[in-house]
Amino acid sequence: MDGLKVFSGNAHPNLARSICDYLGIPLGLAEVFEFSNENIFVRIAENVRQRDIFVIQPICSPVNKSLVELLIMLDAFKRASAGRITAVVPYYGYGRTDKKDQPRVPITARLVADLLTTAGANRLLTVDLHAAQIQGFFNIPVDELTAVSILSQYFREKGLDNLAVVATDIGISKRARDVATNLNAPLSIIEKRRLGNNDITETMNIIGEVEGMRALIVDDEIDTAGSLTSVVNTLIENGATEVYSCCTHPVFSGPAIERIKVSPVKEIVVTDTIPLKEKVDKVVVLSMASLIGEAIHRIHTGLSIGAMFE
Repeated sequence: MDGLKVFSGNAHPNLARSICDYLGIPLGLAEVFEFSNENIFVRIAENVRQRDIFVIQPICSPVNKSLVELLIMLDAFKRASAGRITAVVPYYGYGRTDKKDQPRVPITARLVADLLTTAGANRLLTVDLHAAQIQGFFNIPVDELTAVSILSQYFREKGLDNLAVVATDIGISKRARDVATNLNAPLSIIEKRRLGNNDITETMNIIGEVEGMRALIVDDEIDTAGSLTSVVNTLIENGATEVYSCCTHPVFSGPAIERIKVSPVKEIVVTDTIPLKEKVDKVVVLSMASLIGEAIHRIHTGLSIGAMFE
């Protein structure tokens, strides 16, 4: 592992330390802080010339600060003559703005891709993008990991019988089908539509059978938990005996945590791509450190990433 160095911004240093523990290397030394005028300063405190650098920084709350920190760190490594710079972005913020679905709106996911590349990233390592086409926004190599195997393994060990896997919408159905296949369970899909830009959704109907069954909701992220609570209530109204939920990214913005606390959902299983703001009894957090750490090891040594999921 000579020449490999891992650094972290302020968005999720605990995950970075866990990844370094997996790799058996120390976390790189860097100062990343904000002046009183809100300007961000970065100083790399060790030699990185011609080293293989991995910068771990999810674009999570505070989103814009996390993004600018990452951009400035990438620029600092580029100017310090790093050999290769990989932006490790477990959660790709702005990923939901991936197409022009209204007049006169931006495609911010593409803008962020351009910013990362211009700042100095030679490749991107990320987890469960909101839309697969975001990979094509980059002109550098993109490795997208998935938490499907980790989430599936948790529920396989839980041993729930009479289980139906439920996709929260058509867009997530492929990922939900992978979970259903891993758990040998049938797949149902929620048909819904989003009302405006206010995170309000209207659940339409259920394609599939959930009556008398345990339901496992699959999504890529939980933001305000409005969709989640709506789907949970719809499933119970349609005869589901228990409702579980899993997602990769626990964004949990706005009223999400309060909604989760009062929701009849039995358990929500998430990963640590984003640090939780507060502990919630019914939320279980699974570590992504070994998966991301193994991917970093394989990128550094020239091994296949795809082989991890075969």
